[in-house]
Amino acid sequence: MIRSQTFLTIAAFALAALLAVGTSILLAIATERRSVDLVQDTLHDAGMGWVEVSANGLRVYLDGTAPSEASAFRASSRAGTLVDADRVITRIEVARREDVAPPRFSVDILRSADGIQVIGLVPAETGIAPIDAAIAAVANGLEITNLVETADFAVPQSWTAALDYGLRALRELPRSKVTIYADAVEVQAIAESTEERTAFLRALETGQPQGVEVTLDISAPRPVITPFTLRFVIDEGGPRFETCAADTEAARTRILSAAEAAGAEGPLTCQVGLGVPTPQWGQAVVAGIDALTELGRGTVAFSDADVTLIAEQGTEQDRFDRVIGELSEALPEVFSLEGVLPEPVDTTVSAGPSRLIATLNEEGGLTMRGRLPEGPVGRSVEAYARALFGMQTADIATRAVGDLPSGWSMRAMAGLDALSQLHDGTMVLEPETLILRGQTGNPDAGSDLTRLLAEALGQTASFDLDVVYVEALDPVASLPSPAECVERIRAIQAEGKITFDPGSVEINETAGAILDRIAGVLPDCRHVRMEIAGHTDSQGREEMNLNLSQSRADAVLNGLLARGVLISNLTAQGYGESQPIASNEAEDGREQNRRIEFRLLSDASDETAETDEAAETAETADAVAAAPDDTAEDAADTGAAPSDDPGDERIERGTGGPARPEITPVPRPDSVVDRAEAAQE
Repeated sequence: MIRSQTFLTIAAFALAALLAVGTSILLAIATERRSVDLVQDTLHDAGMGWVEVSANGLRVYLDGTAPSEASAFRASSRAGTLVDADRVITRIEVARREDVAPPRFSVDILRSADGIQVIGLVPAETGIAPIDAAIAAVANGLEITNLVETADFAVPQSWTAALDYGLRALRELPRSKVTIYADAVEVQAIAESTEERTAFLRALETGQPQGVEVTLDISAPRPVITPFTLRFVIDEGGPRFETCAADTEAARTRILSAAEAAGAEGPLTCQVGLGVPTPQWGQAVVAGIDALTELGRGTVAFSDADVTLIAEQGTEQDRFDRVIGELSEALPEVFSLEGVLPEPVDTTVSAGPSRLIATLNEEGGLTMRGRLPEGPVGRSVEAYARALFGMQTADIATRAVGDLPSGWSMRAMAGLDALSQLHDGTMVLEPETLILRGQTGNPDAGSDLTRLLAEALGQTASFDLDVVYVEALDPVASLPSPAECVERIRAIQAEGKITFDPGSVEINETAGAILDRIAGVLPDCRHVRMEIAGHTDSQGREEMNLNLSQSRADAVLNGLLARGVLISNLTAQGYGESQPIASNEAEDGREQNRRIEFRLLSDASDETAETDEAAETAETADAVAAAPDDTAEDAADTGAAPSDDPGDERIERGTGGPARPEITPVPRPDSVVDRAEAAQE
């Protein structure tokens, strides 16, 4: 009995133990499931579905491949907020990162009167030294902000060429923004005048790097036009502008469209400028052109807010009145309209041989024949002609008569004034009209002369212009290219070498004759930056040769200045014996190495003196001249002190010389009457 009770007790304890273990297992399984479900759902909702969650007992395991280290850390941290962080076992792998794509290297440089700012990312191999050198060359005391950084990636194929060109543009343009990429250079700049804009474009359109897209956006300020004029003519030659001005691009587009609708053909131009009397200028001009088209033939002229519509002789009175009435209604209120219907000419009465002919030849000489008024008025016209064209070059043989039409002398002086602005041509003054024919190097001469004659003679006056623009006469368009400038100097030096006496840096008679010829070339090349480079052979000490070459380059620069050459575009630099073009072992080679070179700074390496000699000789088209033997004794005679470290750093030198006097232009008289009185006095 006792034994049965003991067995039952043991069995009860065993069953209780089994129940406890089973319950613990069930509770552990349930806890694991809840932990897995909680962590899995939370991470999935957070966008981390790549995490695989499992549990073993109270431990929660995180598996999977994270896209980044940051993603793996976020998954582990998020799981640690749901269960005890000590229970979270992270077995997450991070996906292997692909090779990082190289950045797009670029440099933005802004140059203005206030300073120079540069920002960008450049290859570490090229570094920022070329940029620093280019900025330092033009900074001239301006504040510099340099935020360029480097990255250690391969240098793009055309990066160096693009950078060199962009820095060259920076040096050329005082007010500019230059953006440089490996495959493109974008240049935005402002010029002081249209002439300067043309010179900038000419300089930058040469030597553009291959494989690099260059965009040049150089604008000139809008000119002030006073009076604001426009003259549109329809005659037997067809519709055309004699002068055209607009206040905005939109107004110009409207005006040119109206002219094309009227039948005008060919390239039509209209100058955009400042000085318009009203923002409704474009509307008024379009109304005037439409009215003239309705009339058939004649002239419509605008001078500020004054409008003159001149009908062709013989136009019907009713038609003329109707068109004038419609135009008066169409014009904005600020404009005033005058209609002119010429009276029929009485062909039974001869006007007589009233004519004045003035001819300007290509040498600037004037020949004037014909009739002028009697007395002081006629003599004032002759005096005015001599004042315009010169006492020695004016051949005047006119006849004084007393029956000339009213205003003859005023019209004659206006015609002479217009003729003086041509290269060559003829002015014919007749009772009914003034005819001007000739050639000019001013592309805007037609508009300028029309404005001048309309102001001097009045809007109702009749005049006929046939002025031809010749590019060869244009002082800007005819400028030689940088390569042509160097080639001209090279040709001069090929005929005679610049030489110095032994131990001297003075320009002798032989060298002076060569400089005289070079000085005749340089005025046409003021838009070209050139370097006068001095070189020696290897005889003597290196430091002495460096100083000698610098002194002789300076002597050439000062010699040009003494000959009246403006040298702001020239620099002098001595290189000593560092850049031979032949062997120094033989006398012939040493003679070739003793030389003065004129070369383009845009083609020369003006950031470093360590240039491959053969490549430099081929690329710069240097003009070479020899100097006599540069011995150490000669160098000592110059008295120049050697630099502390001439081989490590190129010394930038200014042009020096005395200050150039400012030239104050003599103002032209304000009117034909003023000019006549000044000439007579």
